[in-house]
Amino acid sequence: MQTMYYIGLDVHKKTISYCVKDGSGQIHAEGTIPATHCDLDRWMKTLPQPWTAAMEATVFTGWIYDHLQPHAAALKVAHPLMLRAIAAAKKKNDRVDASKICDCLRCDFLPECYMASTAIRERRRTLRYRNLLVRQMVQMKNKISMLLMEAGVSYNKQRLHKAGYFRELLATNPNINEGLRSLLRLCRETVVRLQKTESALVRSLEHDSLLMDRVERLMSIPAVGPITALTWALEVGDVQRFSSIKKAISYCGLCGAEKSSGNTVQRTPLSKQRNKHLQTILIEAAKMAPRYSPDLAMHYDKERQKGNANRATLAVARKLVAYLVAVDRRQKEFLVVEKENCVAA
Repeated sequence: MQTMYYIGLDVHKKTISYCVKDGSGQIHAEGTIPATHCDLDRWMKTLPQPWTAAMEATVFTGWIYDHLQPHAAALKVAHPLMLRAIAAAKKKNDRVDASKICDCLRCDFLPECYMASTAIRERRRTLRYRNLLVRQMVQMKNKISMLLMEAGVSYNKQRLHKAGYFRELLATNPNINEGLRSLLRLCRETVVRLQKTESALVRSLEHDSLLMDRVERLMSIPAVGPITALTWALEVGDVQRFSSIKKAISYCGLCGAEKSSGNTVQRTPLSKQRNKHLQTILIEAAKMAPRYSPDLAMHYDKERQKGNANRATLAVARKLVAYLVAVDRRQKEFLVVEKENCVAA
């Protein structure tokens, strides 16, 4: 029977610290290597076989995971918040961190987190880049408004970002001097360029063969548009990893944390342990959902009667998560079941 070797990796931008141990905890090798593809290839040739490795989830984890996975018997990624042993250590450095990650893996105490496939992560990167473009677009639109207000220029807020009205405003308003006019044109050109790039990215994702069928099914849910469907598909990955709707709701950050001790139970506001991209999109979708779905409108009104509009919006968002999970698991389009009142004769 072959001995399995366990490797803990503490990854950074320029270096990777490693610790190799056998099942009994004896150290076979430890050190530091540069964080490059070539150095990883040379290092893997020196490893005893077979081996399994674990690393902490960081911004650098993705490419290292993809590079090591074909050569490892198993490869795991640890949830950084759950690695309390490292955070609470009295002596903390890269070598010690790698050794503790190795021990957690060897003793099966590693708090493993989900790692999406390479294809999903590549498309997720594109969607998150689109979100960056939208934020920059909003900043530029706000800057146009601010420049006009600084100069005391009156304008129609609803029509300001329409191309025809904007050109007319620059040409006819006497309060806009040449210097301000050039800045406003520059801002407008930036907004148009960002809009075109954002639209192109969304179209490429919508027509992607890996996502197209799934996105179409999700969009059959009332109030779920292309951005909500794409965000769900790419941020969740495999929906089967959620054993219940409650866990999916928790992942989306639509519930509070719980702190209980003895007979005391304390509920906190919305937990910060969540997928912030999903949380933002679902809350925005929930604000619009009552306009498109009578059932969701009734659900909102029922919760709204309790006196808090924000809680009513969160309740609708949780209902949307239940719809999304159901459609994704069954791989069938959303259907509204009409309730019939049966009166006994």
